[in-house]
Amino acid sequence: MNNVERFRNAIRFQPVDRLPMIEWAVWWDLTIKRWYEEGLPKDLTRPGKIRDYFGQDSQEQLYIHATAPGCPQPATHGSGIITDKADYDAIKPYLYPRENFIGPSVEDAKLWAKQQDEGHTVAWVSLQGYFWWPRVLLGIERHLYSFYDQPDLMHEINQDLTDFNIWALDQLCQIIRPTFMTFFEDLSYNHGPMLSKKAFETFLAPYYRQIIPVLEKYNIIPIVDSDGDVTQVVPWFKSVGIKGILPLERMAGVDVGQLRADHPDFILVGAYDKTVMKLGEAAMRKEFERLLPTMKTGGFIPSVDHQTPPDVSIENYRIYLNLLEEYCRKAVN
Repeated sequence: MNNVERFRNAIRFQPVDRLPMIEWAVWWDLTIKRWYEEGLPKDLTRPGKIRDYFGQDSQEQLYIHATAPGCPQPATHGSGIITDKADYDAIKPYLYPRENFIGPSVEDAKLWAKQQDEGHTVAWVSLQGYFWWPRVLLGIERHLYSFYDQPDLMHEINQDLTDFNIWALDQLCQIIRPTFMTFFEDLSYNHGPMLSKKAFETFLAPYYRQIIPVLEKYNIIPIVDSDGDVTQVVPWFKSVGIKGILPLERMAGVDVGQLRADHPDFILVGAYDKTVMKLGEAAMRKEFERLLPTMKTGGFIPSVDHQTPPDVSIENYRIYLNLLEEYCRKAVN
């Protein structure tokens, strides 16, 4: 099977010759800096080239940016750039750009479309989600208050985002039809979701229900990207048409085996505990043994449960990749 056939079959619970071997998130900059000192060629700077160097399956991620050049930046991490509707109206000229709205150039997108059609590269696209984006604008603390203090503004932001996302997808899909996509959300932490089910139904669900049919029209599989313990929110996302979730962080308490038992038709990506990668082959093999029963159920692609941290040497990373290939083959035999 080629890379694209294998990946599409895997996320559709169909037979494969082995599971895909991917690193869904780019590596920490400090990790790459360490690996340069340990032998990674320093001319390898693009994630796709680094994946090729390590022999992973080819994939390329396209970003739909909701901000234009010159958009104000938060004064500090998490502080936001608006406080109310007046601020939002004032910065709208810098939001939802109709030009240069994708991360790569049109030429790159055309190249990846060709590579995907040839079976080599899996292309995917990422959009701002309906918890994530208001938080970017309002800041972490003000965002959580705004569910109660500024509900009309929250709805206006998410409707504007939905209109932009749908427009952007229509433009992008004239160039390339991604195999799947992710919504940036990060609405959970290590004790569960940061909003109630009622708030989800009121402020997020209506906008997911608008955009999911567009993704279905283009045959793009929708997956949510949320850190933390997502166990409780999986049914919420399923109710609006989401088909999968990542990265399933072990340190946040996610039990991928239980998730699979509770949701046998839901796509799962990630789940490999990044904290064991520095400990050597025995510890890494034990972690793969933990995941193997779920790997055999289909619809699951094992990958580091976020970014490979800088305490992982390039030697240990190579051991991890060798084990990944071994278990991706073992899962289907």
